Amino acid sequence: MSSAPAARGQPIIELSAVRRVYGANVAVRDVDLAVWPQEFLVILGESGSGKTTLLKTINRLQPQDSGDVRISGQSTSAVVEHELRRRIGYVFQRVGLFPHMTVAENIGITPQLLGWDGERIRKRIDELLALVNLPSGMAARLPSALSGGQRQRVGVARALAAHPSIMLMDEPFGALDPVTRDTLGGEYRLLHERMGLTTVMVTHDVLEALLLADRLVVMRDGTIVASGTPREMMNDTSDAEVRKLMDMPRRQMKRVAAMLDARR
Repeated sequence: MSSAPAARGQPIIELSAVRRVYGANVAVRDVDLAVWPQEFLVILGESGSGKTTLLKTINRLQPQDSGDVRISGQSTSAVVEHELRRRIGYVFQRVGLFPHMTVAENIGITPQLLGWDGERIRKRIDELLALVNLPSGMAARLPSALSGGQRQRVGVARALAAHPSIMLMDEPFGALDPVTRDTLGGEYRLLHERMGLTTVMVTHDVLEALLLADRLVVMRDGTIVASGTPREMMNDTSDAEVRKLMDMPRRQMKRVAAMLDARR
């Protein structure tokens, strides 16, 4: 994991007093959040904490009830929804590939909607398959012929197809086995750095968050209760519940170390 980008400038994503309500349930409570260009921000929290809803307000999959969301200084309420989403990559846990389309057709869907010519789309598909470490021969396969890890690689490629500067990721590796999850997480972190992306990822996996993030945000009951670099969060938090959350990897490492010592 690299350190957070030094030169910040203007936030590329900025949420001001964002609130989202479902009936009597306040899912997001007047949240302020700035995300900086090329930052890898991870939103961590238990189920129901509001992290996925907050993520979806960025590309208006869940429009805020009040407050403002700005991308590069422009309010998202001033942008047509489908145009906004074509500029922002989005990857989620179950991938959502179109089952009747080939890998190539899935990856090329957004460029096609943007009016790219066929040759440009074919070149982009070949480039992206190489980027996500899939052989070119997979382009003609249907999603049903792929493993879970392969489908998720295609999902990442599809999200990157139109050269977005922002990637939103909602538990992107959560449905995968631990080895594949760790591999894809590390590979995506390298892609993030190589392509100069700004990534906002939601997870409830503390170790994954610590290993991938430049900065962590912890949510509880629709609010942000802590924010900082992984080092800061591991070593300095006054919130007892956040401290317990951050201590989890330490407790796991101690149990593993004790197990290894017992076998010597």
